[in-house]
Amino acid sequence: MKALVTGGEGGLGRAMRARLEREGYEVESLDLVGGFDVSDPAAWERVEAVDLAVLNAGILTAERELAKLRPEDYRRAVAVNVDGVVFGTQRLAQVMEGGTIVATASLAGLVGMPLDAIYSLTKHAVVGFVRSIAPAIAPIRINAICPGIADTPMLDRHDQRAMFAEAGFPLLHPEEVADAMWLAATSDGTGECWFVQPGRNPAPFRFANVPGPRRDGETVGLPPIAR
Repeated sequence: MKALVTGGEGGLGRAMRARLEREGYEVESLDLVGGFDVSDPAAWERVEAVDLAVLNAGILTAERELAKLRPEDYRRAVAVNVDGVVFGTQRLAQVMEGGTIVATASLAGLVGMPLDAIYSLTKHAVVGFVRSIAPAIAPIRINAICPGIADTPMLDRHDQRAMFAEAGFPLLHPEEVADAMWLAATSDGTGECWFVQPGRNPAPFRFANVPGPRRDGETVGLPPIAR
C-alpha cells in the first residue's frame, strides 16, 4: 500500500508518516524542504496514484493586526493552506480510481481564531471544500481533521508556546492528531470534518442545518444542483 503526506517533515507530518508506516504503508513525504511546493500545480503533475493521501501542509501568518498584514504573507498562507489542498485533490482525482484523501484543516476552520484571522480563513476554506467536493470525486473518499492547538515547532517559530503554557491551556500531542487522521482515513463516511481536542475522542463535527427557503409559507427544501 502506498501513501503520501504533504508537509511530511513538520511536527504533525512526521507523526502521520510514522502512524501510516505502522499500518503497513510505504509513505512518501512531500515537503518544501525536499523541493515540493504544494501550491505549484506543475509539482502535482508528477504525483501518481496512492491508496491514501494526507494533505497536511499548512502555515500561519501570526499577524493579529490586519493593518500590518503584508500582502505576500497573506498570499503565501492562502497558497499553501488552500491551493495545496485544492491542487492536490484535483490531481489525485485524476489519477486515483478509489482510495482516501484526508486534509488537515483546523479547529480554526470551525470557529473564529482572532490570533490569526487569515489562518482561520484558509482553514474555513478547507472545511467548505472537503464538504462540497466529496460527492463529486466519489468513489474516492475525502475527510478533514480539525485539530486544536498542537505541540509542534510551529509554536516556537511564532512565539506562542509561552502564552499557552502561562494560561495552562492543554496542547495536543502530534501522535494524537495522527491517530485522528487514521480514524478519518478509515471512516466509512466522506465529506466529514473530525474535531480533535485534548481529552476528547475525535469524532465527526455535527454542523447545524441552516434555515431553508419558503414559498407561500411552505418549506421547499434544498435547491437543485446541476451535475
